[in-house]
Amino acid sequence: MNYLKNIKDRWGIESNFQFIIIFIVFGITGSTSLFISGPILDFINLEELITVNWLYWPIRIIIIFPIYQLLLIVIGTLFGEFNFFKNFIRKIFRI
Repeated sequence: MNYLKNIKDRWGIESNFQFIIIFIVFGITGSTSLFISGPILDFINLEELITVNWLYWPIRIIIIFPIYQLLLIVIGTLFGEFNFFKNFIRKIFRI
C-alpha cells in the first residue's frame, strides 16, 4: 500500500479513482495506437520499403511513438485528465 501512495504522491494523483482512470487511459491508448498504426503503416508501404526485420521494427516504433503521444492527450482529455497527461508528456520530452 505504501508503494501505491508513493506513486500517487510522485504523479500528483489525489484519489484511487483518478489512479484507475489514468491506467485505463494508458491501456486504451496503447491498444488504439497499435490499431491505428497498422493502416498508417500500410498506407506508406513500410513493409515493402523495408524488408530487413532488424530495421523494420525500430522504424515502426519510431512511427508509432508520435501517434501514441497524440492519442494519450486526446483520450486523456476525454476521460477528464488532460492536465495529468499534458504534464506526463512534458516530463517525457523534458519541456
